[in-house]
Amino acid sequence: MVLQFDPFRDFSRLANEVLSATRAPQAMPMDVYRLGDHYVIEFDLPGVDPDSLEVTTENNTLTVRAERKTPARGSEQREPSYLAAERPRGTFSRQLMMGEGVDMSGIAADYKDGVLTVTVPVAEEAKPRRIEVGRGGGEPKVIEGSTEQAGS
Repeated sequence: MVLQFDPFRDFSRLANEVLSATRAPQAMPMDVYRLGDHYVIEFDLPGVDPDSLEVTTENNTLTVRAERKTPARGSEQREPSYLAAERPRGTFSRQLMMGEGVDMSGIAADYKDGVLTVTVPVAEEAKPRRIEVGRGGGEPKVIEGSTEQAGS
């Protein structure tokens, strides 16, 4: 491994640490997709202590918070002297505004292999349904639809 000398590296690292300590919590990368009658949200959170994870809902807002701390090393339990420190540490937070078509009371979360998976069910009233079409004249009547999966 070859390290090049950079006289501004330590200054840059110090400035980044100071600025990141005063900034708002950092965002976390995510994927969101629909799988059947659920939305799935996957957050990349490698190295995060599972006990620091916090998933909350308020009104139609889903909030995810997590913390990655600097690990203590050695018998003296002091902070290591890094040669390179590119993995962000600190508090991470992300808020998502959920639409009206989700069941906020049915949200579930699981953390495995550095990925937090949040599953959000689609509300019954937002699921696709098939409407039967009446044939012939007569008085219009209320037509009740049945809930079906799209593509069934």
